[in-house]
Amino acid sequence: MASILSARDIRKTYGSTVALDGVSLEIEAGESLALMGPSGSGKTTLLHLLAGILTPDSGEVSWNEHGAWQRVDQMKEARRSQLRRESFGFVFQQGLLIPELTALENVALALMIDGVSRPQSEQRARQKLAALGLEGLEDRRIGQLSGGQAQRVAIARAQVADAEIVFADEPTGALDSHTSEEVMTALLGATTGQGRSLVLVTHDETVAARCSRLLRMRDGRIVQQTRSIPEHPGITYTEARS
Repeated sequence: MASILSARDIRKTYGSTVALDGVSLEIEAGESLALMGPSGSGKTTLLHLLAGILTPDSGEVSWNEHGAWQRVDQMKEARRSQLRRESFGFVFQQGLLIPELTALENVALALMIDGVSRPQSEQRARQKLAALGLEGLEDRRIGQLSGGQAQRVAIARAQVADAEIVFADEPTGALDSHTSEEVMTALLGATTGQGRSLVLVTHDETVAARCSRLLRMRDGRIVQQTRSIPEHPGITYTEARS
């Protein structure tokens, strides 16, 4: 499977605190990758560096755009912003939706910011919401939705521009176990189910188990990798990292 995002020996510090200490990994097209580890292990920093929200102190982050590799860490902020609008999608623990807007408006806004007309944006937003089981709820404000419904709006917003990779930071962290399972099913269906990639941070072993690869982090390093074996669903092998 082709690699679409690459990190090479990336390091990041905050003052005297080492957040990432020489991490390297490849993300493949169509895979789901879970990042786990205790607080302070570097998993959220790694997510933000891969997504171009932060830049590393050293090392490389590269994006395979239509067969041409580009250094994300060397892009100007305007170009990284464009990448985040057009190719990367984001889902956060609290959704970060705009409560004053309806579900439809929250999703359509992601396209309108990028210059798509309002009618076309709303048409595509309706399609994404319907695909996630929210047909008929388009005109409800976020406070009128359940937690699971609100997270599905966030997923629709993340994928309305057909992002090639979605980054999710604790997308089920504020949900009960049943709703968490439903949201994870929706998230996988909207990403890997469409041939897209998913990278998520989670503390939930059940959520991580549904991903095709799990990286465990400690002290800014990847210490263990677990991959699923496609030919034998549910069977995994584990590879230690130094």
